[in-house]
Amino acid sequence: MIFDRLKRFSIVLEGAERDAPAAFSPGQAVSGRVVLELAAAARLGALRLRAMGAARVHWTESRSAGSSTAYTQSYSDQVEFLSHRDTLLAPPDNGETTVLQAGRHEFPFTFQLPETLVTSFEGKHGSVRYWVKAKLHRPWATVKKAKKEFTVIEPIDINTPALLAPQAGAKEKLARAWYCNRGQVSVTAKIDRKGYTPGEVIPIFAEIDNCTSRAVVPKAAIIQTQTFIARGTKKQKKSVVTSITGDPIPAGKREVWHGRALKIPPVGPSILQCRIIQVEYSLKVCVDIPGTSKLLLELPLVIGTIPLHPFGSRTSSVSSQYSVNLDWLSTIPEQLEAPPEYSAVVSSPEAEPSLAPPCRSELGDILEGPFFAYIQEFRFRPPPLYSEVDPNPPSDNIRPRCMTC
Repeated sequence: MIFDRLKRFSIVLEGAERDAPAAFSPGQAVSGRVVLELAAAARLGALRLRAMGAARVHWTESRSAGSSTAYTQSYSDQVEFLSHRDTLLAPPDNGETTVLQAGRHEFPFTFQLPETLVTSFEGKHGSVRYWVKAKLHRPWATVKKAKKEFTVIEPIDINTPALLAPQAGAKEKLARAWYCNRGQVSVTAKIDRKGYTPGEVIPIFAEIDNCTSRAVVPKAAIIQTQTFIARGTKKQKKSVVTSITGDPIPAGKREVWHGRALKIPPVGPSILQCRIIQVEYSLKVCVDIPGTSKLLLELPLVIGTIPLHPFGSRTSSVSSQYSVNLDWLSTIPEQLEAPPEYSAVVSSPEAEPSLAPPCRSELGDILEGPFFAYIQEFRFRPPPLYSEVDPNPPSDNIRPRCMTC
């Protein structure tokens, strides 16, 4: 019978490891094959393939409409990202079936992913999934199905001005107990940029002032917020990705973090462009105050997939802080030219005052930046040209000095 003849029916994707699903980027081609193994010759109908990708959310909430009446409200929604159909084995035009001999048969397929897709995700109240499903139609038998999931990773490049911008904030809180004012706690925190990738270390710069009468404990954590949206209603789930705890700060003291390291563990990237599912990250610096609620300071984060480019990030971050025109760097010749004559640079003593370094009031805050080194290079008077011929040779009338005197 057909059940005994069909030994294997599966889907194999190119680039997939043995136990892990294949990973693709939006716009990439997905290739694979449907493998069919028969123990004996069998009659088959059609072999059809379908690729799907969608985001789904679902949750329920209990509602009360009185002392004895209660009901459950259901929320669900779906967004489709991918839908592709293909026929790998079509039945003959005369309506008969196709006979395949015993052995292994492979049916290759390929399709193109759309340019805009959302990263694969699995959450408590929703998911973003992509899969390929094959259906084998057989005469006088049920349809045989095979399914293979694959992963899509939306690229997020953190080498952009918005994600390279520093993030900073400040907050303060009065500590109260039994309607008594016990003092104030303030925190100021800053990180060098907004975008990071998993495995990177976030240096945290912070100042915590404890003006209360009791010791407080500073902490820092990366928080993941999953937001599910359906029918105009939101459902959120927050979790701590990683955290660090500082030393207790005695009463009336100040604690300073000079780049306290917080490493990002392997987590999924941010999802910001989906209508019904969003995954956001933030850095929270909090201070545990005995007898009152915590002082919380939140800085937004974006977890990307394309890591930081050292040269490009430094150039863009510095250029964003200092509006200095560096077009002259492109005019430097490949071969070094001879320096100008000294008289061509400084022609008279009156020109010397104009060559002094500019005062701080003329340039403002730019003196604090690294580009002041380039300004000095062109402000100071260059040294005289080197020559092996002495421009002031000794006179013959001068008596040589005795070295023993």
